[in-house]
Amino acid sequence: MAKDLFATLDLNLLRTFLILSQELNMRKASERLFVSQPAISQALQKLRNHFDDELFIKVHHGLKATPFSEELAENIHPYLDGLSSILNKSENFQPSELQQTLKIALAPQVLTCLSGALFHEIREQAPNVDLQLFNWSISTFDELIKGKLDIAINYDYDKVSKELLASNLMTVTGCVIIRNDHPIKKHVATPYDFEGYELASLIIPGWNSNKSLASEVLQHLDIEHKVGFRSELPMALIDVIQHTDMYFPSTSLFPTHQYSGLRRIDLSLGDIPLNYPIYSYYHQRHKKNPLHTWLNQLITDLLLEAHH
Repeated sequence: MAKDLFATLDLNLLRTFLILSQELNMRKASERLFVSQPAISQALQKLRNHFDDELFIKVHHGLKATPFSEELAENIHPYLDGLSSILNKSENFQPSELQQTLKIALAPQVLTCLSGALFHEIREQAPNVDLQLFNWSISTFDELIKGKLDIAINYDYDKVSKELLASNLMTVTGCVIIRNDHPIKKHVATPYDFEGYELASLIIPGWNSNKSLASEVLQHLDIEHKVGFRSELPMALIDVIQHTDMYFPSTSLFPTHQYSGLRRIDLSLGDIPLNYPIYSYYHQRHKKNPLHTWLNQLITDLLLEAHH
């Protein structure tokens, strides 16, 4: 009789197997599972004996999955995700009862306006939650897939893994931030008004890493311009525009009221759209998770409050 691989398997080993298949690194897997590396090695040996396959082979940079291992991970992943959703589902979800760490990645333009308010609101509604905020990076989507992040907030992306969900939270409008005594005195301007001035561009890793979207608009309009400064750090841009005649293309989320030396100019671009939707991204397994429903609504409410 063929061996019953399911009935004789400790299901705890499957979680170790999936984490290993995602990380392909013993140290990183042990950190995610909060166990020692020897414990991971012991679990892997049990899995190898159970499936009669090497599963992972040591290579220079870590581990490489065998063909059997790759197929096994792909097949069992949806079932464990479904089981996780069922077990975590609660009809009487109460944020105040949460006792866990929440890891949220925010794009820099959102981090600037939301970090303090988000911390305060989560501390108020879920006092036992340990909130960790991260800057958006080129690895954010991968970290969502691997379960290293709970949710992430940014603009719309053209290509997103099918493992992730994208939820439209709200739409913001484009504007320009300059210093108070900037030579341009208008409250509403067109791109032509900024000809001759250098622009300071915010880098959002993986979204506009190699280009300035404002520069593309100006180029399309045949407006002579120069990108004078780029940074992933909003505070670096703020510091530069406070001391120069550069202008910072931003959105209506920018908290101008927090910076007495800065002011905002709204833009009029005719038929060129200046609307930018803000999305939350999270794994498919959290589609009906009340925790993520709560987080989405909480972040939406705070973004709407910050929008002006």
